[in-house]
Amino acid sequence: MTMMNRDELRGKVERWKGRVREAFGVLTGHKQERAQGVAEQFTGAAREKVGEIKHNSARKIEET
Repeated sequence: MTMMNRDELRGKVERWKGRVREAFGVLTGHKQERAQGVAEQFTGAAREKVGEIKHNSARKIEET
C-alpha cells in the first residue's frame, strides 16, 4: 500500500464534505447548498488528482 500525500488526503476529505453538503441540500430542498456540494466534490477530485500526479512523479524520480 502506498502512502498518500497531503493533496490526495485533502482532496478525499473535500470530496466527502461535498457529498455530505449535497445530501443535506437534497434533503432540505436547498438548491444552492446542493450545488455547492457538487462543486466541492469536483474541487476535491481535482486536488486529489494533483496529489496523485505529484506522488507518482516523486516515485518515478526515486526510481531513477
